[in-house]
Amino acid sequence: MTDKQDTGTGQVDPNELSRSLAEVAGRSQHLVKDFLTRQQFGQQISVDDALHMSKLFQDLYTRLMADPVQLMESQMAFWQDYLSIVQNQTLRMMGVESEPVRAAPKSDKRFQHDAWDDNPFFDFVKQTYLLTADYLNHSVNTVEGLDEKTQRKIDFHTRQFISAASPSNFLATNPEVLERTVETGGQNLVDGLNNLLEDLERGNGKLKIRQTHPNAFEVGEDLAVTPGKVVYENELMQLIQYAPATEQVARRPLLFVPPWINKYYILDLRPKNSLVKWLVDQGFTVFVISWCNPDAELADKEFEDYMKLGPLAALDAVEQAVGERDVNIIGYCLGGTLLASTLAWMASRGEGGVNSATFLTTLLDFDSPGELEVFIDEEQLTNLEKQMNERGYLAGNQMASTMSSLRSNDLVWSFFVNNYLKGQDPFPFDLLYWNQDSTNMPAHMHAFYLRKMYLENKLREPGGITLDGIPIDLGKVEVPSYFVSAKEDHIAPWHACYRGSQLLSGSTRFVLGGSGHIAGVVNPPEKQKYGYWLNGRNPKNPDTWFNGAKHHEGSWWLDWAKWLSPKRGGEVPARTPGDGKLTPIEDAPGRYVKEPSDGR
Repeated sequence: MTDKQDTGTGQVDPNELSRSLAEVAGRSQHLVKDFLTRQQFGQQISVDDALHMSKLFQDLYTRLMADPVQLMESQMAFWQDYLSIVQNQTLRMMGVESEPVRAAPKSDKRFQHDAWDDNPFFDFVKQTYLLTADYLNHSVNTVEGLDEKTQRKIDFHTRQFISAASPSNFLATNPEVLERTVETGGQNLVDGLNNLLEDLERGNGKLKIRQTHPNAFEVGEDLAVTPGKVVYENELMQLIQYAPATEQVARRPLLFVPPWINKYYILDLRPKNSLVKWLVDQGFTVFVISWCNPDAELADKEFEDYMKLGPLAALDAVEQAVGERDVNIIGYCLGGTLLASTLAWMASRGEGGVNSATFLTTLLDFDSPGELEVFIDEEQLTNLEKQMNERGYLAGNQMASTMSSLRSNDLVWSFFVNNYLKGQDPFPFDLLYWNQDSTNMPAHMHAFYLRKMYLENKLREPGGITLDGIPIDLGKVEVPSYFVSAKEDHIAPWHACYRGSQLLSGSTRFVLGGSGHIAGVVNPPEKQKYGYWLNGRNPKNPDTWFNGAKHHEGSWWLDWAKWLSPKRGGEVPARTPGDGKLTPIEDAPGRYVKEPSDGR
């Protein structure tokens, strides 16, 4: 706060506050005009998407009206609770305290400020919001006659609306924001508008909310700093070989196949939480695929191209680099789906070269793939394919927005409040920097993946998918496998991951970690967080597996290292990148990982 904003008595100068609010109003008019101008030339919400949403809620409304008795009962229950809230607040004004009709869970970060409980007005606003949210959720979840998929879509979009309508998202009904507005003389609103304009500029007219500052880190300087060399590259990927940290290393190298929906360096954030560095320190020769960030020139690349130019090309390159084709290979998320497909393709051809496979939060059975399913049906996929074919790829920020919407309170609205209402810069957080460093996806490849995996669930069927002319069958994959899922994963639900693990024929060790899709995997032993569950048996039902599992403290990394130990293949002198037949191209992390996508 500047000196002129404070009167010297601890109170804000009303004239200064008035000037700040006037500036906010002026900047707002400019913002709206600029936004509307951009929208004339920018990508807008398609008519097809709007019609799809309209049909969903028209169907809901028809079903609601078909049972007026149930609707009336729900409304009566709502009004009874609402009147109870009013009565309690009236008694509170008279000094009589009572139990709240609705209370926010302690884990709900939106209502942590003391005023939500202590101030009668904000307590009333909070309780009526929570009551309304319960009413809407109950109404859409008790409608009869809707098919299961439609029900899930309506439930998801209803929750999105409820999250957006939270009183914490508005200046007039957020006590913490009001408090900050008084403290700063309204400067927070001016700063918030500047943040908003910057984010619109970065998004080329579409709001691209920062989860951390774009300049908070630099890949190769702060992140992805484990020493290594790019030893091979093609049009889709670079292959990084990391420098050894021990005099002796395992004979069998490790090869990572990361997802191409994000940059590979989630595996190598900073030294304290780098899985790559940890494995190098354990005496492994580690290779990682770094995918390119495709543009329209790669629109025709197919899923099988990612297989041939990805893990298959990497296996050949690893053999040239260290003289070993017998590797332990790891796939993460979508990279794990590609890995399983590749192993099935190799098995159909009678090819070896893989000693074991590890799958990190990987879906192979897409029967219940989580909330991403609400975005995938024939109508929505056809519309998306049309958009992708026009551009040649799916823009990275479009996919990132979809992913963030799955946890909108944490990944959208919390930053909306912090950045635009409080006028603060987001905290520099390495994981969130990686999360907003999005990548594009080629149109043909992504359409194949969404249609064959999510929509039709063909991967689990023997011969359901053909790659490079060969029908594949996951049941032919006989290599030992290690599956890691996360208990709170909303992208690859662990029940679905467990069912997928049973599609392979080799011995399987299934591990359930704590936390979610990222933190459940990037969990260094030193932090002693989350823990994991193990069960020596693999019954068909995942809940039966969990009921018989034992919880262990710490990180699953240590259990994985024990599982890998007999698969090391003995020890050999450490290998330095360039010792073999491949000449290093450049230092890690290489060029490909630094390629920006739309809106970066």
